[in-house]
Amino acid sequence: MSEGTVSTRIESHPGGNVAHVTINREKKLNALSHDQAVRFIEAFDALHDVEDLRAVVLSGAGERAFMGGADVQELRHLDAESGRAFIEAVHGVCDSVRSCPVPVIGRINGFCLGAGMELAAACDVRIVSKRAVFGMPEVQVGLPSVVEAALLPMLIGWGKTRWLVLTGETITSEVANEWGFIESLVDDDELDATVAKTVASIVQAAPLAVRAQKRLTRRWETHSIDDAIQLGIDTFENACRTDEPRRYVDAMLERHRQNK
Repeated sequence: MSEGTVSTRIESHPGGNVAHVTINREKKLNALSHDQAVRFIEAFDALHDVEDLRAVVLSGAGERAFMGGADVQELRHLDAESGRAFIEAVHGVCDSVRSCPVPVIGRINGFCLGAGMELAAACDVRIVSKRAVFGMPEVQVGLPSVVEAALLPMLIGWGKTRWLVLTGETITSEVANEWGFIESLVDDDELDATVAKTVASIVQAAPLAVRAQKRLTRRWETHSIDDAIQLGIDTFENACRTDEPRRYVDAMLERHRQNK
């Protein structure tokens, strides 16, 4: 597979389809260039047209990195104009994950640095192998950590975020787990099985409810508690306008009846 591509594979499940998106730049630790960012955004935009899409699994090619950060060869040539264009593209990558209508699971092994950690933060769920290494090293190369680094305080708190972005030092997967950045930390050989189990849980859930839940959780981030509660009430009401709750409750009751 040629360097610098983003591949998408659609996997069929009884409850719907799952997209596996892979950043293919293994020789460069899947580092993000501007062109790679454009390809990534295009790949995620195309997912909106996939019929019965239930979840996305996002990976980096190879075993060494999820994403090793931004392409340093490109960073060294940026001026103000190209710098803005580059960082807006990085934001576009992260926002395409957050705007995806279904849950995005970050399958993370190896290096997850800078733009890679921001992309991981944009995922809905992070499943991580113990070999992973995290960090926000931008200040070490004369740049601040920006765009979706703003998500980090909600995930790990302000103090730990400040430590990461001010020192540029890396942390192990165990530390990232202790800090609350990771939903599931597993041995390397258990990574794919754990991802598959999480995918299965999402696929067997009610599809409209899962999409509504993703939209709602994103809105929780930017609203007051009182407004977020009201948004939840509206979302619940809208769910009851469909027959999905009745169908899924009936199916659950039938399973319980059969298991008695």
